[in-house]
Amino acid sequence: MTEREMSIAEENEVVKEEEYVLLDLDDVRAEVNVPPNAPYVLSGLDTLNPTLVIGNNLKLIGEYEETVGTCYVFTEADDAPVLHEETGPSEANLFKGKCIVDPNQTSAKQVRPIASLQKVIKFRFFSEADKQGEAAESERNL
Repeated sequence: MTEREMSIAEENEVVKEEEYVLLDLDDVRAEVNVPPNAPYVLSGLDTLNPTLVIGNNLKLIGEYEETVGTCYVFTEADDAPVLHEETGPSEANLFKGKCIVDPNQTSAKQVRPIASLQKVIKFRFFSEADKQGEAAESERNL
């Protein structure tokens, strides 16, 4: 490849940027139980009002909100319980070479960051007014 061809190839190379967005369903979850593994379709992320369809019957419309600062997303996993091994001499020598788990110890979680984000999409129910607005917008685009 010549230098010129390499330069053209570099210019044509698509740079992929990942951007994470938090889907805020707080306004919806009080009224509808969304199962954890429900199928969904998220569309219109490049528009002002993305839509989220959960299952076959729940349609939500979203609106972007900027965050104040950066939001961090974490994942958590159960941490192994702390084991205490008898290391010193014991008068009764009852626990020599044994591991003891404290029954009063609360379970610990191991937390690690997985992403940071700057935007939140706040979703609400898709209403009749939204349908009329969509129809009017599609007529204007014709």
